[in-house]
Amino acid sequence: MNNPNFSQRILAVAMGAAFLTMTGAAVAAPAGEPQARGGAKSADRDSSRSSRKSEAVAETYPEATRKNPTTKASQAMSRKMTEMGKLFDADKRAEARAIADEILADGKANSYEKAYAAQFAAQIAYEADDMPAAIGYFKQAIDADGLDNNAHYGLMINLAQLQQQEEEYVDSLATFDRFFAETRSADPTLLMVKGQGLYLMQRYDDAAATIKQAIAASDAPKPEWLSMLMQVYLDADKIGEAVSTAEQIAAANPDDKRAQMNLAAIYSQADMSDKAVGILEKLRSSGDLDSANEYKVLFTTYAGIDGREKDVIAVINEGLEKGVLEPEYNTYVALAQAYYFSDQPAQAITAYEKAAPMAKDGETYLNLARVLQQENRITEAKAAARQALAKGIKREKDANVIIALPGK
Repeated sequence: MNNPNFSQRILAVAMGAAFLTMTGAAVAAPAGEPQARGGAKSADRDSSRSSRKSEAVAETYPEATRKNPTTKASQAMSRKMTEMGKLFDADKRAEARAIADEILADGKANSYEKAYAAQFAAQIAYEADDMPAAIGYFKQAIDADGLDNNAHYGLMINLAQLQQQEEEYVDSLATFDRFFAETRSADPTLLMVKGQGLYLMQRYDDAAATIKQAIAASDAPKPEWLSMLMQVYLDADKIGEAVSTAEQIAAANPDDKRAQMNLAAIYSQADMSDKAVGILEKLRSSGDLDSANEYKVLFTTYAGIDGREKDVIAVINEGLEKGVLEPEYNTYVALAQAYYFSDQPAQAITAYEKAAPMAKDGETYLNLARVLQQENRITEAKAAARQALAKGIKREKDANVIIALPGK
């Protein structure tokens, strides 16, 4: 019942809207790091200022169950951390990562120092497209449990997204569940990313529930989110819910052709062809149908409704006259069939004559031969049957029967 191309396009739109950018937490200055030379007193003053500045930063997760750690960098380790930061800023990423690895391997490094080094290494590995290493470093940074909540949970978000990107869906979901449980966050964008992961796991009911939660939590949910919900319902074969969601999107965006076309597609899948045609004809009358695909959607929708052959003919001929539809095989075959089933054999013959040379085999020539035979145009029917044999058909006997008819 699903349309694969439609599904892929909707998913791509929704994914683009949901994914976040990897945070830049890895390049933050380490708390307690001496900012200038001048002895312990100077370092203490700078550390104090850094601490006051840190306290002034708003808590992104005020309801988090985790308490902010108080561990800071030691004076000895701060030198390594400073050097790591300078190398990072100088685009000497390999050297910076080597120092991060040294800190992580140092048994004397505390939780803050390890977490700080791991987040640097994670950022470097991510930028180098070394995703397995980036995931490992993110895990080390989180497990070290030494950063403040803003940084700690920012890294957790990054890890969850990266796991999802790398198709580690079970791990990604576990990371997201941990994040939401510990932060008590209801961030709608992050809920959308979690819902997207559930969709990719084909857990459609859970995906729909999470996406609906995201939409409800947002003051201004993005149209792409409703599109994602609609696609979840489609893939779950819940056509009624998909139709309802598509109608909601279209009603909120009456001037958005894509939303209207999507609704028409959903109506078609739901066997509500009359409603689909109504939307498409409205777009056609306003001059908004301007692509070959849109004309094809309209004439194929008409073709699926008994007794609408004349509408198929009108739409195809209009598209050809405007130059929107290309004079290609499938278009001429559809036109030929519409003429034939509306008792216009002469026009059907003309359309088949245009389609047959473009066909990959001789079956269209055989259909042409049959119509010509019915119209008692025997000589032409025999010629078409011979062309059918020359291009290849499944049942050669059918062509030979026509060729053997009395007459020239």
